[in-house]
Amino acid sequence: MRKFLLAVFALFVAVAGAQAQTPFYQKKTITIVVGYLPGDGYDVWARLLAAHVARHIPGNPAVIVQNMPGAGSLIATNNIYNVAKPDGLTLGAIGPSVYLDQLTGKKEAQFDWAKFTWIGSTEKTPWLFYMRTDSPYKTVDDIRKASEAPKCSATGTGTSGHFVPKLLEEALGLKFKLVMGYKGGGEQDLALERAEVQCRALSIPTFFSREPFGTWRKNNLVRVMLQTGRKRDPRAPNAPTIFELMNEYKTPEATRKLVTVILASGDLGRPFIAPPGVPAERVKILREAFAKTMQDPEFLEDVKKKKLQPDPNSGEEMEGIAKETMAQPREVVERIKKVLEE
Repeated sequence: MRKFLLAVFALFVAVAGAQAQTPFYQKKTITIVVGYLPGDGYDVWARLLAAHVARHIPGNPAVIVQNMPGAGSLIATNNIYNVAKPDGLTLGAIGPSVYLDQLTGKKEAQFDWAKFTWIGSTEKTPWLFYMRTDSPYKTVDDIRKASEAPKCSATGTGTSGHFVPKLLEEALGLKFKLVMGYKGGGEQDLALERAEVQCRALSIPTFFSREPFGTWRKNNLVRVMLQTGRKRDPRAPNAPTIFELMNEYKTPEATRKLVTVILASGDLGRPFIAPPGVPAERVKILREAFAKTMQDPEFLEDVKKKKLQPDPNSGEEMEGIAKETMAQPREVVERIKKVLEE
């Protein structure tokens, strides 16, 4: 009997040991929830990551993409925070400035930005502001002096389509009429082509990497009016930066600081997140896999084919940015609320 029990115990130990050696992600599926429509910049990056990241994860799991568009990725952000299990099997590809909805106290923002698990970002995303070429607004001064404000599209609050025009109003004295509620970039593209709207703010990498923007530039459909980076992007050398324009229009220092805080979301770029509470060892696996993918020759070749330029941030870097962004004094938060109110 004793020999039998010892044999059973040995078998139990052997099985337990074998299970301990089995990678967690083996025979599992990771889902990347994208807060935008298929074909949007966030979706393109998510599908590139999904095609390559698995071979850098022990166990080589399947990786799929699920689109959950709406409200400038706010729906997907809430889902990741409140519905997805913190098991390391659900990631999110969301807008980098959804935190503005939390800062401004929007009741629909059911998350704590600083508590997300930050995996990495594929690129930084300064923005540009473009206008239909056939509109009467040829310069920034034309917008300042216009009797009728141009119509600009946006998916929702907490997105560049919303906050960039609002910042331009506050910092430069421009006026816009925002047309909200588009589900994604594709709908906004059609709205501009149909002349339902005349302008939009968009990330510089997206504008220079995908259609219809290449065709628009070729056909002179749109004109880049300005950009939000500290320096002019070499692909838009004739478009002034908002910082140059603030110097020209003598924008007060307090407003300049506000602009800097809100535009900091460009450093988060294309964030990939997970719910709060993912076990530390799985966070480590995911962050390391992300970092390795950013250096993967096959991944980089596919990125090049999409005319994209990776400029990644690590999960640790993004976590620091997120926490710093949310630690704003009350007077700054109140100013942000006033500027970004609908």
